[in-house]
Amino acid sequence: MALNPLYDDIGKGFVQQYYAMFDDPTQRANVVNFYSATDSFMSFEGLQMQGAPKIMEKISSLTFQKISRVITTVDSQPMFDGGVLINVLGRLQCDEDPPHAFCQTFVLKPLGGTFFCAHDIFRLNIHNTA
Repeated sequence: MALNPLYDDIGKGFVQQYYAMFDDPTQRANVVNFYSATDSFMSFEGLQMQGAPKIMEKISSLTFQKISRVITTVDSQPMFDGGVLINVLGRLQCDEDPPHAFCQTFVLKPLGGTFFCAHDIFRLNIHNTA
């Protein structure tokens, strides 16, 4: 399969859709549609899970009521299988907590005429030096 020349548009479009859905509590449950039931992996603050049901279990367990997010940059690269590698840097604030920088990396894999999120790695950028 060839490199997808639209990788940058695909990456930015995905990020916009994903966070709009994730950040809206009335839409958050629909995030499950980005993932495969068996072929998606997530690493959330070092906790590993596989498959859309387990990923949604983790997302549903998050206790914040509101989230606001500022995206600093979205970098995308084409992959040789037609997929797209996406790296997001930004800042988020949950409820009344202080804002934190975060990094999230996605790998989108082609599936028919669309994509699914095969890999998702999320980390708050908190440096513990103690």
